Amino acid sequence: MIRLKSQREIAIMRDAGRIVAECHAALAEKIEPGITTWELDQFVEQFLARHGATPSFKGYNGFPASICASVDDVICHGFPSRKRLKAGQVVTIDIGAYYKGYHGDSAWTYAVGEVSPSVQELMKVTEEALYAAIAVALPGNRMGDIGHAIQSLAESHGFGVVREYIGHGVGQKLHEPPEVPHYGQPGTGIALRPGMTIAIEPMITLGDWRSKLDPDGWTARTVDGSICVQFEHTIAITDNGPEILTKL
Repeated sequence: MIRLKSQREIAIMRDAGRIVAECHAALAEKIEPGITTWELDQFVEQFLARHGATPSFKGYNGFPASICASVDDVICHGFPSRKRLKAGQVVTIDIGAYYKGYHGDSAWTYAVGEVSPSVQELMKVTEEALYAAIAVALPGNRMGDIGHAIQSLAESHGFGVVREYIGHGVGQKLHEPPEVPHYGQPGTGIALRPGMTIAIEPMITLGDWRSKLDPDGWTARTVDGSICVQFEHTIAITDNGPEILTKL
């Protein structure tokens, strides 16, 4: 069942989202060759604590860390590690903050030093696809409009759109109904209504969109080893259009 949020609830989620956005801004200054994702994980946990929040992910269904740290061919749900990042890699950091009973959720892909032109284009198009999807998250539109906005843009550049991992509702639970696929046909799916709060989080690949799962049961990778990037915002659908909750 989809829970529509009140103005009071959205105000709390706006605060949770701002904490996530501020954390990403601080984190971006730290990502450089030689740092480890374990160090980034520690930084995020301490940052959230200073702002009165706790990590949404730590302990979620047994997840062991405060962030998901997904490097290169990892699509999502990567574990932080003590392996040092190298120039030319990309790392997606997914941060969730639990604040006053509500969650904020945002992932961003960062270049480690200089990356190849093809990866630069992948990152640019994926971020553009996120904002194209947000632009059509209007009352009266349908979930398929969101997915179509992402899929049509990404595939027009020859990129793959991951199907197995999708966006979701956000609120008092980290993952709530409805499901938010990043592919689809316009005019299909559930109607979008004011008060819905959802995470749109396209995962786009340089190659095949299909995934495989590591033995740890969490880490999802591309089947062909191609790079995957992701950009995610939590938004509220309002009578005045979409509001991005995870921004500065």
